[in-house]
Amino acid sequence: MIAVYLQMFFTILIVVDPVGIVPLFLSATSHLDRPDRLKAMRLSITVAFVIMAAFAAAGRFFLSFFGISPGAFYVAGGVMFFLISLEMLFGQPKRSKSSAQEEEEQDSSSVAVFPLAIPMISGPGTITTIMLYASGPMSWPVATALLFAAIVPVLAIQYLAMRSSGLILKVLGKTGVSVVERMMGLILSGLSIQFVYDGLLKLGIIG
Repeated sequence: MIAVYLQMFFTILIVVDPVGIVPLFLSATSHLDRPDRLKAMRLSITVAFVIMAAFAAAGRFFLSFFGISPGAFYVAGGVMFFLISLEMLFGQPKRSKSSAQEEEEQDSSSVAVFPLAIPMISGPGTITTIMLYASGPMSWPVATALLFAAIVPVLAIQYLAMRSSGLILKVLGKTGVSVVERMMGLILSGLSIQFVYDGLLKLGIIG
């Protein structure tokens, strides 16, 4: 159980990528003063938690409603993770995140919802990760409880990263942030292949 929880926690943490979000966060909130920036941080974490909690609690029911088997979703999720890992490894602009060029002058509430909560924190990759674990072999109460226990500390780390964004960028620099992101991308690439393998097993394609 502990091993499963740790896998959930680290997978969600890697996909959310708190360190990699730092430059995007600074860019998206550059027009806000400190009080509004803090307000945007808190609201973005709250909105992201609601979204992630909803998919953690109802993920398997969404798949059942649309007639998608867990095995098929494991394969699809693995492919998506692999694409995200390639973006991280090669330093390409993330299609699952938002760039500064897409933003106009907005108040703290607008920025908190988009692009901070969606898609920076609770983007397609994060939602896919949560639904993968929600549709796993564990019972619904156990899977939901473990996901909630993983989501809360990840969001806490994300909040601390945003709160300390200036310091992180100053200490690591853009090169340091890039190195950390590539290391996380390498780990995610391995996890993506494992998800595809598990999905093929669930589908009975391989034995």
